Amino acid sequence: MNSADPADIQAAEFLGQSYQQLQAEIAKVIVGQNRVIEELLVAVFARGHCLMQGVPGLAKTLLVWTLSQAMDLSFRRIQFTPDLMPSDITGTDILQEDPDSGRRRFEFQKGPIFANMILADEINRTPPKTQSALLQAMQERQVTVGTRTLDLPEPFFVLATQNPIEQEGTYPLPEAQLDRFMFMVTVNYPKREEELEMLKRTTGAARPAVNRVLDGAKIAQLQQLVRRVPVGEHVYNFALDIVRMTRPNEPGAGDFVRHWLSWGAGPRAGQYMILAGKARALMQGRLFVTLDDIEAVAPPVLRHRIVPNFNAEAEGISVEQIVDKVMGLVPRGGGERLL
Repeated sequence: MNSADPADIQAAEFLGQSYQQLQAEIAKVIVGQNRVIEELLVAVFARGHCLMQGVPGLAKTLLVWTLSQAMDLSFRRIQFTPDLMPSDITGTDILQEDPDSGRRRFEFQKGPIFANMILADEINRTPPKTQSALLQAMQERQVTVGTRTLDLPEPFFVLATQNPIEQEGTYPLPEAQLDRFMFMVTVNYPKREEELEMLKRTTGAARPAVNRVLDGAKIAQLQQLVRRVPVGEHVYNFALDIVRMTRPNEPGAGDFVRHWLSWGAGPRAGQYMILAGKARALMQGRLFVTLDDIEAVAPPVLRHRIVPNFNAEAEGISVEQIVDKVMGLVPRGGGERLL
């Protein structure tokens, strides 16, 4: 991207304005959760997927549905259960009879995966075979049925949820599959004043209408714009330093990293950190990425990519605490500069 390119400048301004409008539309339905909304939108514009973790009743489904309405995207919710089969997600061939000729033939019945925005509810409740059907679609943006390969609609965004409370009868996602999610988004309890406002809104008769801000074609264009945002060498190095500081065997890693972590983040963490930083910069109305952008997106990128060991568990150390300490280790050298 060239800062003198009028088309890119105009598109960047449009994305910044659209972000403000999306916030306003979502706020009609969802009270608070500004950080969660920002992280979801960053992932959408950066063409990534999210894993969301939070206790039941925090409006995760309503948030994703509202987002799909404001973006004019098709939305499907898949409830993951132990008896869910891969074909329940991707679709299956159904024997149909032609009313004219009387002949029978197989026709493919598309599954719920053929939508722009997918909510995979409680993904850890279903066996690995079914989980992998969704994860393959996320990675390749295609579905293979028999000898046919079908493209999924664009844009395509998966938000998978996990319940952090009940772990009996679950099938935790392996680290290699967790790595396919750009962000792990944590949804916390609302503040008292937010919860009070939520009680007032949800127990009345009024249902606010959500206006369309974007559509699929425009989102696809903006996703391409994100890729063209320039990144300074100091920003690349800052992101890389953060990722490498999570690895216990890395020279310069803190003693607490070696004491509390079995494994650190892989190279994909740095890739997602840069892409998310680009998207956040544009959403803030900037044509350049700052260290603040990287600091903002680093926690959701890292929290599902580092593996605490027994020491951390025994000492009651959370992943969030480890990420915070890692962020404190990395110097903000190089200074900010406009690109």
